[in-house]
Amino acid sequence: MQIGLIGLGKMGGNMRERLRNAGHTVIGYDRNPDLSDVKTLNELVEQLDAPRTVWVMVPAGTATQTVVDELRDLLQEGDTVVDGGNSRWTDDEKHAAELGIRGIGFVDAGVSGGVWGLQNGYALMVGGDNEHVERLQPIFDALKPEGPYGFVHAGRVGAGHFAKMVHNGIEYAMMQAYAEGWELLEKVPSVTDVREVFRSWQEGTVIRSWLLDLAVNALDEDEHLDKLRGYAEDSGEGRWTVEAAIDHAVPLPAITASLFARFASRQDDSPQMKMVAALRNQFGGHAVESAKKD
Repeated sequence: MQIGLIGLGKMGGNMRERLRNAGHTVIGYDRNPDLSDVKTLNELVEQLDAPRTVWVMVPAGTATQTVVDELRDLLQEGDTVVDGGNSRWTDDEKHAAELGIRGIGFVDAGVSGGVWGLQNGYALMVGGDNEHVERLQPIFDALKPEGPYGFVHAGRVGAGHFAKMVHNGIEYAMMQAYAEGWELLEKVPSVTDVREVFRSWQEGTVIRSWLLDLAVNALDEDEHLDKLRGYAEDSGEGRWTVEAAIDHAVPLPAITASLFARFASRQDDSPQMKMVAALRNQFGGHAVESAKKD
């Protein structure tokens, strides 16, 4: 299958490679000419055969809106746009309506997998009309992990990004739990090898997970996380999850507390946030701040 891909950063570039490895034709565009296959969006669209599919992997908000506006003028009836970034689900409804006026389909795809997606595959949560999702199934099959899991048509437009938002909210809470446990272990004099305690949990325990594996990776690189400052950003999806919970009167005490803990990290050098920052760097390549030297 042929597809255009806009945004060739940490995830987009790896997605292009994974799709090509699966035999698909990918024409990529990025503002960085060193990464791009074409010079302009217009050239990308011209090289695609109708009905065209263009997958957008740019930051949520203004950047995504700008690309959608440009594609609305470049694409034709019967083409489809996929937003694979971390857009808010309410923006999906807006984009679908704007493109729908021109007869252009829209699919929102929540994508999880970070910098490991090229090797392991990407978990995909998709929203949109059946006709658009079914036409794109070969692309989804190439991106997802091998086996029966890792892809879901979650519902209508907006459902994919809403599901990914909730996924990220759960991720916040899980990382916070590991971080709190790690700090407590570090504080107790009788525990002399916290890293090996974490490693021992990787098999046979009810808390084993990929995040735990990544925590061990981080501790192997920096046993006491001394090189990191206890500061962790939030991507926005944690906030949106809490806001949605308020809108629907759903109690989310663990996720809400984990979001507020990140806010607290911006006031002091939090030991727990060293672990959260390390985990975010491990799975997503997110930037970390170095510890201040005395």
